[in-house]
Amino acid sequence: MELSPVTGNLVLAPGARVVVRDAEWVIRRVDMASDGSQQLTCDGVSELVRGQEGVFLTSIDDDIELLDPATTKLVQDKSPGFSASRLFIESQLRQAVPSDEKIHVGHLAAMDSIPYQLDPAKQALKQPRQRILIADAVGLGKTLEAGILVSELIARGRGRRILVLAVKSMLTQFQKEFWNRFTIPLTRLDSVGIRRVRSRIPTNHNPFYYYDKAIISIDTLKQDREYRTYLESAYWDIIVIDEAHNVAVRGGSGSLRSRLAKLLSARSDTLIMLSATPHDGKARSFASLMNMLDPTAISDPDSYVKEDFREKGLVVRRFKKDILDQVRDEFRARKVYSVEAPASKQEERAYQALLQVRVAGKRSRAGTRDLFEVSLEKALFSSAAACRETVDKRIKRRERQVQKEPGAPSLGAWMEELRTLNELRKALRAVTRRVDSRYQRLIKAIRGRPFFWKPTDPDDRIVIFTERIATKEWLAKGLAKDLRLRAGQLQTLDGGMTDIEQQRVVEDFGNRAKRVRVLVCSDVAAEGINLHYRSHRLIHYDMPWSLMVFQQRNGRIDRYGQKETPQIVYLVSTSRNQTIRGDQRILEVLRHKDEQAEKNIGDPSVFMNVHSIEEEEKITERSIARREDSGEFDQRLTPRSNDGDMLMNLFLGNAPSDGAGGDDVSGDYEVMRLFVPPSDPSEGLSLFKDDLSYCDAGLHHLRSNDQRLDFQVDRTAKSLMLEAPVDLQQRFSYYPPKTRPDNWRFDLTADINSMSRAIEDSRKSEISWPTKHYLWRQNPVVSWLNDRLLATFGRHEAPVLAGLEGLAREEVAFAFSGVAPNLKSHPLVSVWGAAVFRDGEFRECVPFADVLGRTGLDRRPVPNRVVDVDLRRIRGLLPRAVDEAKLWVRDRCEEFERETNSKLQTALDNLEALKTRQLSHLEERMLESQQALPVKLAQLEKRTKEIDQLFADYLNWVQDTMSLERQPWIRMVCVMKGED
Repeated sequence: MELSPVTGNLVLAPGARVVVRDAEWVIRRVDMASDGSQQLTCDGVSELVRGQEGVFLTSIDDDIELLDPATTKLVQDKSPGFSASRLFIESQLRQAVPSDEKIHVGHLAAMDSIPYQLDPAKQALKQPRQRILIADAVGLGKTLEAGILVSELIARGRGRRILVLAVKSMLTQFQKEFWNRFTIPLTRLDSVGIRRVRSRIPTNHNPFYYYDKAIISIDTLKQDREYRTYLESAYWDIIVIDEAHNVAVRGGSGSLRSRLAKLLSARSDTLIMLSATPHDGKARSFASLMNMLDPTAISDPDSYVKEDFREKGLVVRRFKKDILDQVRDEFRARKVYSVEAPASKQEERAYQALLQVRVAGKRSRAGTRDLFEVSLEKALFSSAAACRETVDKRIKRRERQVQKEPGAPSLGAWMEELRTLNELRKALRAVTRRVDSRYQRLIKAIRGRPFFWKPTDPDDRIVIFTERIATKEWLAKGLAKDLRLRAGQLQTLDGGMTDIEQQRVVEDFGNRAKRVRVLVCSDVAAEGINLHYRSHRLIHYDMPWSLMVFQQRNGRIDRYGQKETPQIVYLVSTSRNQTIRGDQRILEVLRHKDEQAEKNIGDPSVFMNVHSIEEEEKITERSIARREDSGEFDQRLTPRSNDGDMLMNLFLGNAPSDGAGGDDVSGDYEVMRLFVPPSDPSEGLSLFKDDLSYCDAGLHHLRSNDQRLDFQVDRTAKSLMLEAPVDLQQRFSYYPPKTRPDNWRFDLTADINSMSRAIEDSRKSEISWPTKHYLWRQNPVVSWLNDRLLATFGRHEAPVLAGLEGLAREEVAFAFSGVAPNLKSHPLVSVWGAAVFRDGEFRECVPFADVLGRTGLDRRPVPNRVVDVDLRRIRGLLPRAVDEAKLWVRDRCEEFERETNSKLQTALDNLEALKTRQLSHLEERMLESQQALPVKLAQLEKRTKEIDQLFADYLNWVQDTMSLERQPWIRMVCVMKGED
C-alpha cells in the first residue's frame, strides 16, 4: 500500500482502481471530507457492482486497497482491430486531467468560438487559482466566457460542485445557456425549486449537498435565512456571481448582498464574477470586489494602485470596438431613429402648471430650482400618469401636515404648495392618451415608419422601455386597446414581480410559439436578460437621465447573437416653453453622447466619470436644477484628463500586445481595458476521430458483450439516439428535470449547427428546452459511457497489443499514466508515457504519443493478427517498467514544480510586500487617530492579528493547492509489442 509521505494518506486520484468491500471500483473523483479524510466517488467495475455508484470515506473504509501497478494482470487482446484495447485506452485518456494553461475543451462547446471569448479562461488558468472578474461591456457574451472557464475547470477535476448566483429574471436564461452550450446541469432553486427540494429531502439535510450544481437568486438567499445558513456551511469548487456589481460594498459595512457574497467568496477555490459595470466610481466599492476575489489584493480600500491586483489577473474588460475585427459578422450597425413629438395644448398647459408649483420651505439658491421640482419634471417627462402619481403622494403628505399642525408657521407656504399642486393635477388629468403627443407618436412609430409592425408575425416583437412603473402600467393599458392586441400579446416586466413571473415573461418573449408580441418593461429588464432572440426593435418611451441606462437598455437587443439589424427609437418631446425645451435639450445631449460612445469610445460612463446610474442621474438633475443650457451640459460631459481619477488610472496601460492602443477621445483619456492575447487551444490526444466515433464504437462493444442497449448512430447527421439504461437514468435523477427526455430516449448531436438549430427550434415551440443534447466529451451521457468502458478489462488487468507494425522486433512498450495530486486530492500533474524495452533490456521512457504515433493506432484501423506472444516473459519486465515509470513521472513533477515555484515565489514576494504595506498603513492610521492610547493599542493588536491570519490562510491555501504529493500514482494502461 503506497502512502503519501506528506499526508500519510493513500495516494488516490481520479482513474485509480481500488478494491473496497471486496469489490473493484474506479475512482471518478476525490474530495476532502469535513473530517480531513478523503471522500471517494467511484463507479463499480466488478460484476456485482458494475453500473453502480459508490461513495466511500477513507476514515470509515480503512481497508481500501490501491491496486499495485507492478502486479497488473496482462491479458492479450484478441479483438478485431484491437477494438477492446482502443476503447479501454481512450476511456482512460478522457480521464486525463490537463495540467497546463491551454484551452482544452471550452472552444469545443456548442457555440461559434471566437478568440476573444477564450481570453478570460486563458488569463484565469495562468493564475494559481481561478478567481476573476469578467467585466466585458454589455452584449459581448460574458455568460459564454464563464461557461468556457467552468468547462476547463471541470475537465481539470475542479468543477464537481458549482453554485451560480444570478438576478431573479436571469435564472432560467443562465441555466439554459449552461446546459445547451456546455451540458452543465444547474438545478434552479427559485421559489418553486426550493419548495420542491423541501419536499424531496429530510428537513435536516442540506439541499446544497443534495445538488452538486445549483443556481439561485442572491435575493432569494438573503430573504430565506434557513437556506442562507445551509449555503454558508457548504463548500464549492466554483462559485459564479452574475451582475456582480450588485454585491459590491456601497458604503459602511455593505448590504446584506455584499456580506453574503463576501462570506461565499471564502467557500470556494474558484470565484468568477460577471459585470458590465464593474464599479460605481467609488474606490472602496471596487476594492470590495477585488478583495472578494483575493483578500490580500488591496491594503487600503480607499487608495490603491493597479499593481495591487493587475498582476494577479483578476480583471478582464473589453468593449465592442475592441473586438470588432473578430466579430464583424456578429454585430450589426444600429439604426437609430429620433422621433419628435411636439407637445399638444394640454401638455403645454401641464408644463406651465409644473413651472408654477411653489414648493414650501424651498432652500435652493437663487436662480436654481428645488430638487422636488426637478423630480416632478422628470416624472412628467416619463408620462402624465407618472407625474400624477408623484403629485398625489405629495398632496397627501402636505394635507396630513396641515391637519396635524393647523397653526404651524409654515401653514401659508403649505397651502400655497397645495394650491399649485392641485392646479398641476388638474392640468395632468387633461393629458389623456388622445392628446398625449408622445403616446400618439409611439402608436405611429409601431404601426408605420420606421417599424411597420406586423402583429401576426411571431418574429416581429417590440420592446418598450420606461423608467416609471406608473408609465409602464399606463402604456400597457392603452397599447392593448389601441393596437387591438389579444389576450397574452402584451406582457409587462418590472422588479416587483416574483422570480417565477419574471422568468416566465422573459421565456415567453423569446419563444416563437408564445403569443406575446409587445413587452413593456421598467429598467429591471435592462440588466442582463436576453431579448434579442425574437426582437430587434426597441423603443425608449422616456429618455434615461443616465448614460449607463442607455447602454443597458440598448444592450438587450444589440448584443452577440443578434441576427437582424437593431432598430432603436427615441421618442423626443418638444415643447414651445423655453424652460422646458431647454431641459429637454439636455436629455438630447445624453442621447448624442450615447451614440458617440457606441461608435468611438465603447464606455459611455467616461462622460460623467461616476460609474453609477444613481450618480449619473444626480448630475443630470443638478444641471437641470441650475438651469444650465445644453451647451454647458455638453461641455460638462467632455472627457477630460483623468490624472486625478485614481480608479480610472487602474486600467490604463493595458493595450493589446500588438500595440493597438485605445482611441484618443479629447485630451489624454484612454479607454479602460484589460486585454490578453488570444489563447492557443489544445487538441488533446485521442484514438478516435471524434466523440461520435468513440460513442459509436463504445456502444457497439458493450452490446456485443451481452449488455442490453438500444441505440442508433447516424454518421451523416452526426447524431446518436440512445434508450437510457437504468444506471444512466439514475445519474440524471440528480439533474434538473428539463435536462432529461420524457421517454428516456436521448437524442444527441455532435454537430454544432444542428445543436444551434435545436436551440432555436426550442424557442419556437411550447417545450422551450431543446429536445437534442450536445454530444461532446463533457456530456453526462458520454461520461457514463466512459465509465462503462473502463471496465472493458477485468480487475487490475491491462491488455497486450501484440504484433504491432511500427515497433521494432522484440520491442515492448509499457504504456502508463501518471497522476500527482495536490494535498486536496486534485490532480496537478497528469502525464502519459511508455517504458520501452528492446531485447529484454530497458532503453528509455518516452511520451505515450510517440509510441502511439509509431503504431498508427491514433490515425487508422490497425489489423490484429493475433500472433503468439510470450506473456510470461513480458510479465517479468513489468516491475522494472513500473519503477522506470515512477522515475519518469517524478521528473515531470519536478519540471512542474520548477515552473510553478518561480510563479509562486513571485506571488509570495508580492504577498509579503502587500502585507508590509497593510501593516504600515494600519500604523499610520493609528498614529493619526485621536482616540485614547489604550483604545488605539487594542485596535492595533486586533487588526494586526486579522491581517496576520488573512495572509496565513492564503499561505496555507497555497501549500494545500500547489504542493504535489511526492508519491505519484501509476496505472499500467497497456503493453504494445512489435512482431517476434
